[in-house]
Amino acid sequence: MKKLLAMSAVAALTLSANVFAQDGEAVYTKACQVCHSMGVAGAPKAHDAAAWEPRLAKGMDALIGTVKSGMNAMPPGGMCTDCSDEDYKAAIEFMSK
Repeated sequence: MKKLLAMSAVAALTLSANVFAQDGEAVYTKACQVCHSMGVAGAPKAHDAAAWEPRLAKGMDALIGTVKSGMNAMPPGGMCTDCSDEDYKAAIEFMSK
């Protein structure tokens, strides 16, 4: 019984760890860098605060919505197949500074 409880606790911790947002730089590196490092198809370049300013002025919810639905050459979800809204937010915050 104790072994079963211990295994359940480990499974619960593993599942709860998946709820946390990924690091913004990690998301950028795996999914955003290809386009946002060079400004492909009009994508705002990473760390170009001036390019991100008008986008940020729309609000984070609007930006996340744009990522999720896609825009211009960016497909829905960008290139991140496992990103949550929090992951997108972390990546946007990383790229916009």
